[in-house]
Amino acid sequence: MSTPLADTTNPDLGLLYAVNGLAKNSPQWLDHLVSWIGEYGILIGLAMLGLVGWLQARRRPDAPVAIAGLLWVPLSVAVAELANLPIAAIVDRPRPFVDHPGLLVLVDGKAGTHSFVSDHSTMTMAVAVSLFLVNRKLGWIAGGLALLQGFCRMFMGVHYPTDVIGGYALAVAVVLLLAPIAMAVLVPFCHALGRTAVAPLIRAPERGGTARGSAQRGRRRGRGAVRSEEQPPESDLAA
Repeated sequence: MSTPLADTTNPDLGLLYAVNGLAKNSPQWLDHLVSWIGEYGILIGLAMLGLVGWLQARRRPDAPVAIAGLLWVPLSVAVAELANLPIAAIVDRPRPFVDHPGLLVLVDGKAGTHSFVSDHSTMTMAVAVSLFLVNRKLGWIAGGLALLQGFCRMFMGVHYPTDVIGGYALAVAVVLLLAPIAMAVLVPFCHALGRTAVAPLIRAPERGGTARGSAQRGRRRGRGAVRSEEQPPESDLAA
């Protein structure tokens, strides 16, 4: 038996029908494309953004701190998904097409699973917020993908708008509330890894050879020319 939350308000159901109605009026190839993007494509895109973030973080003067922030990205997704397990079980909201058979469902295998909150929306927003703490530009891109993810889930007929919003709220809460604790552990951990054989994963090797060669080039450029690297574009990551 579903909880009262399954009886959605008119705005919630109305928006779902409006977005899902686009699928009914779209060509089949577009429905398949949106379904693939909503199931796999956006998650792949976020993984690529994480890879770009790692390549950039290794070249920052505060590389261990930046890498620690990137480690929090997948960890925050895992924590948010674990937090969603009891929420989904308590709310016990069925998928929208169970109570509203008029919806067009573009993906199979969702019957019998919980609708609130949206796992995909939770994962994508957790990536976006945690990545924003490390790299604002990549975080904005990830945020756009997270919003697109929510639209796709409604387009596919597998989530109510409030499922998507609930996933976003859960992700933001987990990332921001637990980030200070996570960084307190991950930053020393990454500093320690930087002194081991896996140091290249934490900090990119300096270009141009040895430190002695770098110092000699710096002296030729004049006083004040010996510096590490340019300051990072973002320094908003809390240690």
